[in-house]
Amino acid sequence: MLAFIIRRAAQALFVVLAMVVIVFFGTYVVGDPVWMMVPGDATQEQIEQVRREFGFDKPVYLQFLLFVGDVMQGEFGRSYVHGGSAIGLILDRMPATLELALVALIFAIVIGLPLGIFAGLKPDHPAARTIMAGSILGFSLPTFWVGLMLIMFFSVMLGWLPATGRGPTTTVLGIETSLLTLKGWQHIALPALNLALLKISLVIRLARSGTREASLQDYVKFARAKGLSPRRIVGVHILKNIMIPIVTVLGLEFGSLVAFSVVTETIFAWPGMGKLLLESIQRLDRPLIVSYVMVVVLLFVTINLIVDILYSALDPRVRLAGKNE
Repeated sequence: MLAFIIRRAAQALFVVLAMVVIVFFGTYVVGDPVWMMVPGDATQEQIEQVRREFGFDKPVYLQFLLFVGDVMQGEFGRSYVHGGSAIGLILDRMPATLELALVALIFAIVIGLPLGIFAGLKPDHPAARTIMAGSILGFSLPTFWVGLMLIMFFSVMLGWLPATGRGPTTTVLGIETSLLTLKGWQHIALPALNLALLKISLVIRLARSGTREASLQDYVKFARAKGLSPRRIVGVHILKNIMIPIVTVLGLEFGSLVAFSVVTETIFAWPGMGKLLLESIQRLDRPLIVSYVMVVVLLFVTINLIVDILYSALDPRVRLAGKNE
């Protein structure tokens, strides 16, 4: 197990190093941020002064070496627009995004898993057919449209839930959260549901296919022959085996919830990293863009590593396969 973890950690480190190179040169060729930082009537001397101040007058390779040096110290430069540490600004917004992604993931599991298991146990039931038809809609409907419809129905027409903002927050262990108050849950309900819609459909299909496959296995047939209750068969024998692919997929999908929450955060004015990224792209704030991308890369790599370890713990054949590679 230790050798497996070391091997996966080395692969993760290589991915991070490769992304450092790709991210820097990818953002370097996107526009010239100097023109976003100087007034329209700025003189050539003022423009050159800004270039020298932010190091844009140096050769590309030297800028890259300085960037790598900052990364080694945990810094990604100073925001051109906000003036503060770029990574600091990202980390300030990170709890809100993680909170939204976590609640969306909980929605996906709580809603999708029971529906998928039911559809797998009774595939010909009218309710199961309705569930699968609904999952197709979940894959098909665009996120921005669903968000607007949720606001229109629950906020404008019914007046049940707020349409924008995060609501009141409390600090726990130095981290701000809105999940400890009723108003906080009211504010997060709509954006989390909007963000989770695609994942709910994914969990339904994974759970359904896994349940149908597990129901045909000999150990399930033997459990039925022993007279075990349907609840015990599903909870112990079927659920345990279908959770292996679901844990793997959901672990990676959590990273995508964090990375691709830009649309949801923009529609619901959620003060997270995605909304800050959109503003940074509009203003060509390179350090903020680079910081966001690197944080997401580190998050993906970390989650992928954790999922690999959990997968190998649930299924020892993964470790054995890794030794034979």
